[in-house]
Amino acid sequence: MQFTSEQRLDDVVLEREFTLDEIPGILWTPASASASAPVPLILLGHPPLGLRKMYPRLVARARHSAAEGFATATIELPGSGDRPRWPAAEQARADLRRAMEVGEPVSDEIVDALILPLVDKAVPEWQAALDVLLSLPEIGGPVGYSGGVISIGIRLAVVEPRVVAAGLFAGSFVPRAMFEEARRVTIPLHVLLQWDDEGNDRQAALDLFDAFSSKEKSLHANMGGHTGVPQFAGDAAAQFFTRHLK
Repeated sequence: MQFTSEQRLDDVVLEREFTLDEIPGILWTPASASASAPVPLILLGHPPLGLRKMYPRLVARARHSAAEGFATATIELPGSGDRPRWPAAEQARADLRRAMEVGEPVSDEIVDALILPLVDKAVPEWQAALDVLLSLPEIGGPVGYSGGVISIGIRLAVVEPRVVAAGLFAGSFVPRAMFEEARRVTIPLHVLLQWDDEGNDRQAALDLFDAFSSKEKSLHANMGGHTGVPQFAGDAAAQFFTRHLK
């Protein structure tokens, strides 16, 4: 990992951009974090829109987490942002836009092409980033995952034992194959659902929640569209991570 920039946000949060095998990422740590008092880590998931576009929302989440005593980190997803274009993903996104523009149902084939290769490629990259992040003296674990793409969160919860709790955003398409993986998830879950999310199949989100095998899982549904998540929903997620990471 190579740190490429560093700045302090209001003298409370240290923000460092980095690259790992040419994958861009950002690490936020409470300014008070040190080797003598390492802090837990939350991986911040996000949709494949590019880190620059997502930055305002990511840094807001990072500030909130730092105030609760957590480090947070994120990486650019394959084919997004400044990373090389991924022709198969570009085609899948074009097929998705075309279906939605004409009001056609989004087929399983489109969802599979859009999500499954992304999960297969992104999850090992998250794990590689986690290897390096946990080697830093100011980060001590345990580790949580927060956000989307929800299928990435599911896969990490299944294959990565260092992730001990996950806050998932039910706001993305989920391939049918991921429902079988969801049945293997046993870590504590906090799932957020926007009831009127125009791009999300509400019933599929409810079925996915039912599939999780976690003994502790809670579904938090709020009225409103995809970007209408209320502030108090973030507070509830913070309480969830405080319970399980501290």
